[in-house]
Amino acid sequence: MAFRFQRRIKLAPGVRLNLSKRGLGLSVGPRGASLSIGPSGAHAHAGLPGTGLAYRTKLNRKTSQGSSTHEASPASSTENVESRLAEAEKVNFQLVVDESGDVDYQWPDGQSLSDEEARAVRREGEETIREHLQAICDQRNEAIDVLGHLHWSTPCPKTPGYTPQPFEEKAPQAPAPLKMKWWQRLLPATSSRLEAEHAQRQRAFDSAYRQWEKRKADFDAAEFARQKREQEDVYADMNAMQQALQERLEDIEWPRETLIDFDLGRDESTIAVDIDLPNEDEMPEHYWQMPAKALKLTPRKLSATRQRKLYRDLVHGIAFRVIGAVFARLPNVEEARVSGYRQVIDAATGGEHDQYLFSIKVSRAQWQRIHFDRLEQVDPVTAVEGFSLRRNMTKTGIFRDIDPFSLD
Repeated sequence: MAFRFQRRIKLAPGVRLNLSKRGLGLSVGPRGASLSIGPSGAHAHAGLPGTGLAYRTKLNRKTSQGSSTHEASPASSTENVESRLAEAEKVNFQLVVDESGDVDYQWPDGQSLSDEEARAVRREGEETIREHLQAICDQRNEAIDVLGHLHWSTPCPKTPGYTPQPFEEKAPQAPAPLKMKWWQRLLPATSSRLEAEHAQRQRAFDSAYRQWEKRKADFDAAEFARQKREQEDVYADMNAMQQALQERLEDIEWPRETLIDFDLGRDESTIAVDIDLPNEDEMPEHYWQMPAKALKLTPRKLSATRQRKLYRDLVHGIAFRVIGAVFARLPNVEEARVSGYRQVIDAATGGEHDQYLFSIKVSRAQWQRIHFDRLEQVDPVTAVEGFSLRRNMTKTGIFRDIDPFSLD
């Protein structure tokens, strides 16, 4: 039977795994020309941190039917692309890679290049395009690999208390002092207009600055409240314990939207946690690779054994990470009972039911034996076997139903 829990947390997926399939924006020119990578409008959902895409020029291209703008012929449009490339002028477009690995070349506004334009760009910018396709390939594979080592970021149970984070939003910039030329001062109407415009800018700045100050004060207050909650209140306040755990669980980069239920025992030394796990059919089916010649990505199908191993590592890594959050943030808790389940279809009735895959009972003393400075060498599947464990799993990673530990 499942527990009856006091609190449920709905956790959103982490940015690291929420990888868009749309690709990277880039600028291509002949060798030696500059390039930029990063977001480009609504169609670019992936990029490299700390960079931006600057559009310096636009080329003539086909317009939508019925537009009053002159529609360039394919030949003239292609010649325009080639001439710009030949003149070392940046041609801005974005690569959009679909689920099959095929590439669509698009202008910054999302309109696809014609076949002739795309061929011209591939001829002149093959090397640069290949570099960026490799970046997309690496990002997609990294998002798969990280499923198998979610536990690497598990905190040590003796981690120091929470450190307030700085408010990162920059303060609004004050308008430049009003400067008038000598002849403007001699014209009352002109000087009055400029003074009024400056006064308006100053009032807008004052209002924006007050709002910024309020946001900063609210942020700082929340950060210091969290610090107090995690360093002092968690020792005596049940609500503070629940909120501290929730905040720490929300800090984790989850591979999918995750539901976690938890309940603290009456003496606050024991906690029971239920984790709604993903199903096996949510696991990726292939890795990606770059062909030697073609400008596209090729999916390489994962074997059923590799998929099951990835799933096995993921679900145990989730449990490992949750146990780590419990012991790192709740100093009064001496024992955690963490169970993971998924929804499966009952072959006899066709209805859904919760299938528990594992249930782990671990004490703080047992947890502290793990070397948290060497988590890359820890296998979470094997690690949980050192605790009280209920799990019916074959060597190939097939799970069968178990009865989880209760809170009593």
